Amino acid sequence: MRYRKKPVVIDAVQWTGHNITEISQFMGRIIHPELESETAYLAGQGAPIFSFVIETIEGDMKAMSGDWIIKGLKGELYPCKSDIFAMTYEPADQDVAGTGI
Repeated sequence: MRYRKKPVVIDAVQWTGHNITEISQFMGRIIHPELESETAYLAGQGAPIFSFVIETIEGDMKAMSGDWIIKGLKGELYPCKSDIFAMTYEPADQDVAGTGI
């Protein structure tokens, strides 16, 4: 048999590496970013790269700059790579057909 995922509306915010206050408010706790790399920055070729750890139901996961932080149906949090997020989700400005969501 084949199955289709039910339409679900989630809350998410993208980690830019700089929006600490926004992410902290979204997650309901203060995050503490860690410096991953400053090589490009020191070479004058880009910004430093920051990450932070999210405690998920599957264990600790690292969120890198550009990842989306998703709040699941039960309030669980987890990071999602930007390309996977784009393939899986779309804006939900209107009700999902027939769900009242």
